[in-house]
Amino acid sequence: MDIYVHFNPISRLILHFLLLLFLASSCLNNSSVVVESCMEEERRALLSFKQDLSDPSGKLSSWAGHECCQWTGISCNNRTGHVATVDLRNTYPYTIYDDQWNTTEYEESCLGGKLINPSLLGLKHLSYLDLSSNDFQRVHIPKFIGELTSLRYLNFSSTQSLYSVVGEIPSSLGNLSNLNHLDLGSSYYLSSKNLNWLSHLSSLKYLNLGGVNLTGVSWLHEVNMLPSLLELHLSSCEIGENQLPLSMPTINFTSLLVLDMSWNSINFSYPKWMFNLTSLTKVDLGGNSVSGPFLDEFVRLKSLEHLDLQDVGLKGQFPKFSGNLCRLKSLSLAWNQIDGGIEEFLSGFSNCSFNRMESLDLYGCGLVGKLPSSLGMLRSLQHLDLRDNVFNGSIPQSLGKLSQLVSLYLSNNSWEGNLTEAHFINLTKLESFAVSTAQPVPIIFNLIDYEWIPPFKLHHIEMHNCRVGPDFPVWLQSQTELVSVSLKNAGLSGEIPEEWLFKISSQIQWLDLSYNQISGKLPFRFNSFPNLRSIILSHNQFDGTIPSSICSIQSLSFLVLNNNQLSGEFPKEWSLWSRIDTVDVSNNSMSGNIPSSMGIPSSLRILKTDNNQFSGEIPSALQNCSFLNRLYLGGNKFTGSIPSWIGSKVSTFTVLQLQSNSLSGHIPHHLCSLPSLQILDLSHNRFSGTIPNCLNKLTSLIDSSYGRWIVFGDFEVTTVTVKGRASEYFSRNARLLTIIDFSHNDLEGEIPEEISSLVQLATLNLSINQLSGNIPSRIGNLHLLETLDLSQNQLSGQIPQSLASLTFLSHLNLSCNKLTGRIPSGNQLQTLDDSSIYKGNPSLCGFPLSNCTEDGGNMHEPHEADDEKTHEADDEKLGLYTSAVLGFIIGFWSVCGTLILKKSWRYAYFQFFDHIKEKVALAIALKVARLKAARQ
Repeated sequence: MDIYVHFNPISRLILHFLLLLFLASSCLNNSSVVVESCMEEERRALLSFKQDLSDPSGKLSSWAGHECCQWTGISCNNRTGHVATVDLRNTYPYTIYDDQWNTTEYEESCLGGKLINPSLLGLKHLSYLDLSSNDFQRVHIPKFIGELTSLRYLNFSSTQSLYSVVGEIPSSLGNLSNLNHLDLGSSYYLSSKNLNWLSHLSSLKYLNLGGVNLTGVSWLHEVNMLPSLLELHLSSCEIGENQLPLSMPTINFTSLLVLDMSWNSINFSYPKWMFNLTSLTKVDLGGNSVSGPFLDEFVRLKSLEHLDLQDVGLKGQFPKFSGNLCRLKSLSLAWNQIDGGIEEFLSGFSNCSFNRMESLDLYGCGLVGKLPSSLGMLRSLQHLDLRDNVFNGSIPQSLGKLSQLVSLYLSNNSWEGNLTEAHFINLTKLESFAVSTAQPVPIIFNLIDYEWIPPFKLHHIEMHNCRVGPDFPVWLQSQTELVSVSLKNAGLSGEIPEEWLFKISSQIQWLDLSYNQISGKLPFRFNSFPNLRSIILSHNQFDGTIPSSICSIQSLSFLVLNNNQLSGEFPKEWSLWSRIDTVDVSNNSMSGNIPSSMGIPSSLRILKTDNNQFSGEIPSALQNCSFLNRLYLGGNKFTGSIPSWIGSKVSTFTVLQLQSNSLSGHIPHHLCSLPSLQILDLSHNRFSGTIPNCLNKLTSLIDSSYGRWIVFGDFEVTTVTVKGRASEYFSRNARLLTIIDFSHNDLEGEIPEEISSLVQLATLNLSINQLSGNIPSRIGNLHLLETLDLSQNQLSGQIPQSLASLTFLSHLNLSCNKLTGRIPSGNQLQTLDDSSIYKGNPSLCGFPLSNCTEDGGNMHEPHEADDEKTHEADDEKLGLYTSAVLGFIIGFWSVCGTLILKKSWRYAYFQFFDHIKEKVALAIALKVARLKAARQ
């Protein structure tokens, strides 16, 4: 008997739904099965890859056992168990621009190795490979990477401190047709002869070739074959202007959101295709060269949020945005030349219903006028940089309304007036603040409440030419999270509060309190400055000795204590500094030897001890400083000779100043082995012998491109004697000086002709020696010479005519020599009309001397009349001399001859003298007897 079950439509619908739900749950359960162990073949491939890696931080210590899917940096496909991800990027949290960056810590966090093992080919299902920011010691990107055809993400990018991969980018990368993300950025030793392989990566959404050398490479055509591209980064690729067409027939990558072509060599005006990319949200063209009214075009990109046009050569007025860029979040126009002020520019944002501007960088734009109070309407602003402009007037209090500000830079303008609590009242998030003025009257930090505590906790403060003092104010001592402090010429006096210094000691990296009136002992008498790199306390009134505890600051790179009242010896423990770069204790009253018993820091590049009372010989331990660049030992009491290691073991000098000591001996030839030398000052010593004839080996004085002057900051001052007077130069200007000064010694011999090869020389001083011979005939080759002093020597001969070709010569002294002949005439010499230039050379004539003949004839080429007078005078002298000689001969032989020939006269002559002698002797005896009787 058949049984039929009848379902109504509603019951049938519910039954179908339950059946579908059962089937779906079964599928989901099957697909969610997690495979916990990886494939044995892939595990062995990973272990082989690990064998060729160095791992100082132990990052791969978990790579043991069979569960490779649980290893650090490894992820597997949950369903198949195959290795899908190898993520071994360096996760060091800071960049080189961060205060916390530490090179040693970074390098220790890197994986390394000299090759990338091809065992990675065993990972056939690998879709994600990231080896970025490691140190593979400049290996080439392996060609086999192109066989990992499942890859969707590939990252070999480097940091700016290491060059992990180098060489030609393998064209085999074009086989990675599934690739969405390719990052080879900051690989400055990578290059590519062509990018044809790029067009095969049709799925690519992100491309970063920043730093890759693309000189002469056609790149735009290949990029145009990537329709899915969203981000394109081609910064610092050496792309030239002929590699960027101004127009294109069709644009395929219209979805592009980010375009970065900064810091290339592009010269362009209207790349019209760029403004058809209406989806762009970020454009960076900084560091190129733009012509034409280019800035106005960007108002067409209404989705634009970030625009960077720093240092592109823009000129003219600010464009009238008129609210077209209301979405703009960041704008950088730094290092352009923009006329006028910014008031009209700011007015364009007044039409925006909501202002989004977060970062405004107008550094070095030449902006003038007053800063408008309307700046306070940019309520979302987090970063404002107005440094190096010509703003004047007072700083508006409306800045205090920018409650989101994190950094505020107002340095190097012409501000006037006061800063008060109102300028900072709402700046609760402020971390960096910088202000200074070029006006002779400083900005006054004028607080109504002396006990005022700011609402912020600064990390960086820079206040130059501002009156913060005289005491260290309460508001400053409340800032206990400071990383860098620069209060130059801030009117501070008294002692540095040790309690405040102790509170910031754990994180402080930069301390500059120079050009104040701070007194007392140096405060570094406790060992708690683990990150301090720079101590700049010059031009103050510190006294006492330098405490040895300062040598325990292992991180120290710059110690600048010049122009104080310090005394005593330099601490012997300075050898403990492993990172020290600059030591400047010049212009103090320090004494003793430069300590070397414990060694001298090998990292030292600049040593300034000039104008103290140091003595002894130049320490031989300095030869261990193989990168010593500038050595200033002048104005001390050093003795001995110039050591042989200068030039033989250390050849990196750009400055060698040994003037005003008691050094002696010959000027050694090994000084000629200093190819980078620009300033050589041996004046005011006791050097003897001749000038070396090898000075033409001083390469930087011949070829300006050979200079190796490294600028470390504006705290280094070089004092030189130029144009007859002592002058001070900050390092950025001092690097342009070229000087040889051997004056005030006992040098002899001729000036070597080789000195005429030093065509970059600007100052040559050989005065007050015993030099002889002629002035080098090719002295005119020194076409940049501004100062020439050869005075007070024994130079002879004529002044070379080539001297007249020195068009930059402004200080000349040839006085007190034995020069003869006519003074050369020339345009530049005609301006040197001081006759004292040539005084002490009686045989010189010509302008500007007055003892020349009317027609300019040479004194050693007289006229006929002068010849006659000269001959007459000579005849008179000859007659006088002849008469005197004849009279002497006749008188002598008249007496002596008679005595010799007539014997009786001879006896009578001598008897007469005997008689006279006896009378004189008797008279003396009687006189003596009378004197004795009178005393009794």
